[in-house]
Amino acid sequence: ARRIAVLIAVLAAGLAITEMAEKGAQNAYLTHHIQAADDWAFYQAKTIRANIYTNQAEMLAALAAGRDAAGAAALDKQAAAARATAARLNDDPKGGEGRAQVMARAKASEAQRDVVFHRYHLFEGVVGALQIAIVLASVSVVTRVSALALGAGVLGLAAGVFAGLVAA
Repeated sequence: ARRIAVLIAVLAAGLAITEMAEKGAQNAYLTHHIQAADDWAFYQAKTIRANIYTNQAEMLAALAAGRDAAGAAALDKQAAAARATAARLNDDPKGGEGRAQVMARAKASEAQRDVVFHRYHLFEGVVGALQIAIVLASVSVVTRVSALALGAGVLGLAAGVFAGLVAA
């Protein structure tokens, strides 16, 4: 019974450590999920602004058609500036804040989120296995069936090894 009590204590300690790792993975998932949502919201804002500047350039170009040379030149200059701003909003490799760059960041955030989400689920499985091992060990004390304690030890060891692989 003492050996089984020690086994239960070791399994419980492993469970506590694994649950901390599980919570860490869950927090990382939430952090990356929020970052991905923020990146996509920024992407949408850039899209709206680029569309506004594109529409402004088209409107200014249309207005320039009915003006005298000086008025048309001034409107064409404003239209060119609006087109340049729209182009910069769409792709800004120097500043890193164009839609293309923001999309790349959003996709990277999603990829990181998906990796840690998978890791979180793996830790959930380890936690479940350790809980079952603790139950088996506890039942072996009551029933005096040593095979249950052996099964608890094997399951706990396998869960510990798997947790180590997931954490690495």
